[in-house]
Parts: sequence; structure tokens; C-alpha cells
Amino acid sequence: MELYENEEKPERALLVEVNTGEYDAETSLAELYELVSSAGAEPFGAITQNRPTYDNATCVGSGMMEEIADFCEKHEIDLLVFDCELSPTQIRNIETISKVRVVDRTMLILDIFASRAKSKEGRLQVELAQLKYLLPRLSGKGTSLSRLGGGIGTRGPGESKLETDRRHIRRRIDSLNEQLDAVEKHRSQITRRRQKDGVITVALVGYTNAGKSTLMNYLTQAGVLAENMLFATLDPTARALKLPNGTTVMLIDTVGLVRRLPHHLVQAFRSTLEQAATADIILNICDASSPEAQEHLKITKDLLAELGCEGRPIIPVFNKCDLLPAANIIPFVGNSVRISAATGAGIEKLLSAIEDNLPIKSKRVKLLLPFAQSGLAAQIRREGTVENEEYTDLGLVLTAQVPSTLDDTIGKYIIG
Repeated sequence: MELYENEEKPERALLVEVNTGEYDAETSLAELYELVSSAGAEPFGAITQNRPTYDNATCVGSGMMEEIADFCEKHEIDLLVFDCELSPTQIRNIETISKVRVVDRTMLILDIFASRAKSKEGRLQVELAQLKYLLPRLSGKGTSLSRLGGGIGTRGPGESKLETDRRHIRRRIDSLNEQLDAVEKHRSQITRRRQKDGVITVALVGYTNAGKSTLMNYLTQAGVLAENMLFATLDPTARALKLPNGTTVMLIDTVGLVRRLPHHLVQAFRSTLEQAATADIILNICDASSPEAQEHLKITKDLLAELGCEGRPIIPVFNKCDLLPAANIIPFVGNSVRISAATGAGIEKLLSAIEDNLPIKSKRVKLLLPFAQSGLAAQIRREGTVENEEYTDLGLVLTAQVPSTLDDTIGKYIIG
């Protein structure tokens, strides 16, 4: 009796790129490789075709489609991934000819998002994006259920099943929008509360897989999932960070960006991305080891402009500098900082850059606090940095760095 071990092998995927000149096809294809790997499939190869426009029937030409079908049969391909958005007709025709399951770029990204979303809001946003993508792609039974027939026995139920599905999806979309509105109102209340309490927020934004979560973990020990894959983080995380000058800020990790992010996802995750729009300081993180680092910075900068972030301090941060050869020096961009979140190199300069851009400055003072003001002493320890404290007959003498938000409170106790 022979025993066999059940082993799940990753799906073998063939990538298809149709270059119409709308974008850099080579760079987009390289990104598609990473997306497929992040989704858990195995990129087996890629086929590229230059065309003036996409073919209405199969996206690629008929001759290329036959080549793809032969390749799939010869190499036992499980999945075809097209680096564009396909119509339902194109998907049906390609699957019929190739006998292989087909997904497009949007379906692939939606699948990754669905597998990574953990919070309630993240799952709601992903489901909303999936339903908005699915709605125009529902198809009925065709002419077999058509109302166009005449005579007894030909008047079938028509497209009632299709319309039922559409109504159900529309109702679910409305329900999701209501739930997301409630979540967004709750977040707005938290944001207003932070602003009222004078909490300074610093948002980490940037291209996906740039190392935002690794930096978040290094600075705050947040325990956020940080892996070498696209879209490892979908759910925003906020943690307190105490700067060297004693100021405490709120560090917020946000979802990563990608080229040609599907419109449905931009709309669904807009409330998450808008956390950057309300931040006091924005850290634009990019992967310094990527040849596309400057382009990634630009993509993020353009999105921030869309969200209305003009006028806020934006600090370009080149991460993963430890992966660069010593001879490869990155030119400074404005007030940019070079760091390595993995090794901690350059973190001091980053924290200093954050301090330089704080909307609230701190100052060093010497205070004499009556013993009855123990609550104020605790607040100074919490919001500032105490350098020295001594109990005397008159009260507690403190030397500390305190934020300017406490000026009115501590003014009468300053002795130096």
C-alpha cells in the first residue's frame, strides 16, 4: 500500500501584456509579476503583443490567442492574467479558446485586497469594490430566457434572474455605503477629538512594499504585518511616538499605492487615504533600491495633491538604503531623508526632520509646582520630556522640555 502526501501547488500563471502605448508596458508587466506572486500564484512566463488598440473579442489578436492556447496546453498553465481590464465578452471568449481560467489586473488586485483585509472597515471596503466591479459584468441566460419570443410556450421568465441578482447587488452596495458612512463618521469624530486635544498626526504614505509597516514597527513596536509583498497592509494603524524633544505624535500607517490602481478601489479606500489629508506631517516613503524610486515618489505626490494635501509638510523618505551599493548615492530631493527601517540607519535624522516640521514647538523651562499640582506634573511627564526633578519644601522643581500647548497652563509656575 503506497501513501501519497497531498501537496497544494501554487497555480501556474501566464502573464499577458498588450502594449498599446498608453503606459510603460515593461514596468507595468514587472509590477504584475509581483502582484501575481503576492496573490499566491507562480508566474511561469509572460507574452507581450504590440497593438494599436485592444481586440474587442479576445484583447489580443486571433493569431496570438491561438499561440497562447497552445502554450497553456503544452505547459499546463492554470491561470491567464491580463495586465488590463477585460470585458465579460473578452473573458468568456479567451476562456473558451484557451480552456484556462482568466483574470484581469483589477480582479487580481481585488483578490489580494480580499485576502489581506482584517478590520471591519477593510472588509467592507473590499466587498464594496468587488460588487461595483461585478455589477456591470453580470450576464443572463441569453436568448433561451428572452421575452422576445412569440406564441404559447415561448414566453419564459426573461432576464428576471439577472435583474434579481442586480437588485440584490444594488441593495448590498447601498447597505455597504451606509455602514462605511457610519465608520467614516466615527473616524471623523476621532480626528476631531485628536485635533481638539492638540494631538499631532504623522501619516506614512507611499508606494506599496516601500517599507512603511517595517518603519512603523521600528518606531513604535506596533506589531504590524511587514512582509516583502505588495499590499501587506490594508488596514490603517495608529500608534503614539515620542520624539527626542519630548513631543508625542500619532503615527498612522496607510494602505500602499500602485500604478493604475483600479477606480473602484480608489473610491472604496478614499476614506482610508484621506487620513493623510488630515495629517499635520506626511512622510512620503519610497523604496530607494527600486529603479522606479523617483516615479513612485511622483505617483504618491500626485495622489496627495488630489486629496488636497497642499500646504502640509511632506518629507520624502528614501527607505531600504542598506540594499544599495555604496557607490550608488541617491540625490537629495528637497528636505528628503535617507534611512533603513530594517537596520535603523538614518532614523535619528528622520526624527529630527519630523521635529523641524512640527506645528507646535517645544521649549526648555524650569518650574516650581506646588504639591497640589501633581496632575500637572504628570501631564508634563506625559507630553514633554523631564530632564530633572527635585522635591523641595516649596514644591516640585522640574526642568523639562514642554510643548507650547502648555504655555498658558505652566506660565505662572516658571522660575527659569
